[in-house]
Amino acid sequence: MKKTRVLIVDDSALMRSLLTTMINGFADLEVVGAAPDASSARELIKTLAPDVLTLDVHMPGMDGLAFLERLMRLRPMPVVMVSSYTGETSETTLRALELGAVDFIGKPRSDFPNSMEAYAEELAEKIRTAKSARLRGAPAPAASAGIARSSRAMTAAKATNGASPYSSSNGKIIFLGASTGGTEAIKEFLLGIPENCPPILIVQHMPESFTTSFARRLDGLCAPRVIEAQGNERVEAGTVYIAPGHSHLRIRRSGGNLLTELSGAEPVNRHRPSVDVLFDSAAEVVGRQAVGVILTGMGKDGALGMLRMRQAGARTFGQDEVSCVVYGMPREAFLIGAVEEQWPLEEMARKVMAAVR
Repeated sequence: MKKTRVLIVDDSALMRSLLTTMINGFADLEVVGAAPDASSARELIKTLAPDVLTLDVHMPGMDGLAFLERLMRLRPMPVVMVSSYTGETSETTLRALELGAVDFIGKPRSDFPNSMEAYAEELAEKIRTAKSARLRGAPAPAASAGIARSSRAMTAAKATNGASPYSSSNGKIIFLGASTGGTEAIKEFLLGIPENCPPILIVQHMPESFTTSFARRLDGLCAPRVIEAQGNERVEAGTVYIAPGHSHLRIRRSGGNLLTELSGAEPVNRHRPSVDVLFDSAAEVVGRQAVGVILTGMGKDGALGMLRMRQAGARTFGQDEVSCVVYGMPREAFLIGAVEEQWPLEEMARKVMAAVR
């Protein structure tokens, strides 16, 4: 069996040792080197040619983001960010995903919910997924991207160019789920959505310390209003509701209104929030007025829920294999007949908006 070769980049000797022990505990993985900084990492990449890199954000000299940006421009390779889960770090990690990192995981802690063994399993799974992931092209520099996409008016005009406007009176609601690679896929999808869009409810597999930053980041880039769902909000046109990382997101009916609902129930498909939980509520409450979208992600969360949506009369769309970072969730949904149409990510917003018109 050919092992996946991993290079660890972290300024902490203790962390390098701990990650090495964890990774080498799996028969299919092997740590071939460990570097304390970007300079050492560059040399080891040249000499060792690893399959996957784990990368810390905070390092002496060139920090992790600057190193990642250069790496993805000159020698693109699968990268898993390993960083602490804090508000400040969440913004940095989201930027790392924008630059081309496949995934991220928090640094191991003594209070990790399900022990260090569970952490090691999650890390190994993310490394395996990263190796097989489709790497995206190099993104635009941060400054120019911000200038090009910071204006809500420009984004809305671009999204509605050549298309009839959405009428909020038609009652359609969009439900979207994603996992690995989803932060950038969701961003690209929403950049093609007009300001007066149908309500959109989204589940992205992400820790709770990240979803607030994720919603805020999308709100600054996209034409619709983007918020982290708090529960019991009236579902309104022109608003995108992101599931918080600590709770399942559902839709429910109260009188003549549709409201968001949060639940701390047990994880489904190992996730909370779960895409299946959101899609199931769409099938039960909204039925044929729903539109389901499943984007890039590892695993099968959302497949059965989307099938129930389609059986209830909803339109359903899946991202195609070529444009996915990881063709896992869309593939599972497609194989069981849950996906009505498959489209490249760059076409998805236009196709979905055509369906709701």
